[in-house]
Amino acid sequence: MSNGGVAGGGAAGAAAAHAGVIGRAIKASGAIVKVKPEQFQLIANKCDNPLIVTATGGIFKKHFKYLTSYKGLIFYTQSVNPLQFPYKAEIINSDKIWLPE
Repeated sequence: MSNGGVAGGGAAGAAAAHAGVIGRAIKASGAIVKVKPEQFQLIANKCDNPLIVTATGGIFKKHFKYLTSYKGLIFYTQSVNPLQFPYKAEIINSDKIWLPE
């Protein structure tokens, strides 16, 4: 076998390992549903006492990320403008929100 075959096999193994890590992250976190910011606000308003995790990001353009749970699912959105939530919402500011892709 040539070195090209070994390198190709190593890349395939790394890709498989990466897929396994993502699969385990999804199982650990449950279903994550990406919604539009307007839909996210509607979901947050349906909750009695929503817990919302926020983070800001962006290198060239600032954006705001949000997570909350509702009826066993995790909802995520991203917006270029900060979202407004009900006074009853508990907001947790985090350094980063990471989602498996």
